[in-house]
Amino acid sequence: MFAIVGAAGKVGYATSLALRQAGAPVRAVLRDPAKAARLREIGCEIALADLRDSAALAGSLAGADAVQIILPASLETTDTAAEMRQAIESLAGALEQTRPKRVLAISDYGAHVTKDIGMPSMFRRFEERLGQLDAHVLILRSAEHMEGWARAIPVAIASGILPSFHAPLDREFPMISAADLGPIAAGLLSRPADRKGVEVIHAEGPRRYSANDVAAALGGLLGRTVQARAVPPAQWQETFERIGNAGLADLLVKLYHAHGKGGLIDIEPNAGEPRHGTTALIDALRPLVPPR
Repeated sequence: MFAIVGAAGKVGYATSLALRQAGAPVRAVLRDPAKAARLREIGCEIALADLRDSAALAGSLAGADAVQIILPASLETTDTAAEMRQAIESLAGALEQTRPKRVLAISDYGAHVTKDIGMPSMFRRFEERLGQLDAHVLILRSAEHMEGWARAIPVAIASGILPSFHAPLDREFPMISAADLGPIAAGLLSRPADRKGVEVIHAEGPRRYSANDVAAALGGLLGRTVQARAVPPAQWQETFERIGNAGLADLLVKLYHAHGKGGLIDIEPNAGEPRHGTTALIDALRPLVPPR
């Protein structure tokens, strides 16, 4: 039995689908029963649990041989960092109680960096806590999701300007489609669980892209010119607070400052070759653009 925590999300669903297509039994663990329908349609067993409720999580994971977990950054809470820390302890407590043979955690590029660089540092804490488990812990560090540009697309459509927190605009950085990350995770989960300890694997797309590349891809989909424009750092905090809370904004401001320095939000040195997805940037963006 494979238990997928956060199965209603893009990565969780992609993992669940890949496992079901391979004929594996999947228990989809989610908080909102309204999101269960498409998981039932592909043959998943449904379990309901909130990440903050360790006892409920343990019940939903009981009997699972392998578990995939994800650490969401909620936009709805008043303190994203505090809620993420609570979720880390709740997840770890549930896993310590149920003792699956393998745990796969979706983490973040840059989680190896020891200084505080915002969001990746939350995932560093996540990885360190999971390292205490008596299991084979697979840390699957994901590059930035291509689909994360969705929030900027309406602005690009309306103005022809793609706002970017990545600068310089021509610097290439790793990205991956969430749809590719799921099958990579499913393959790792399906390996024989014949060891214990922590194993770190990185995953990114078929090539690296810049903000200018994102603008060019959107321009191609829209049939007109789109130009990338860097958002001045002085505006970052205010911009991020409009979509979340001050704590989330602080995590993102530090993240993009680290991006700007170059080399930090990347593969850990000596970590080996990453797994590569196959979805090109333009194909990941295509479903996000209204048809002409």
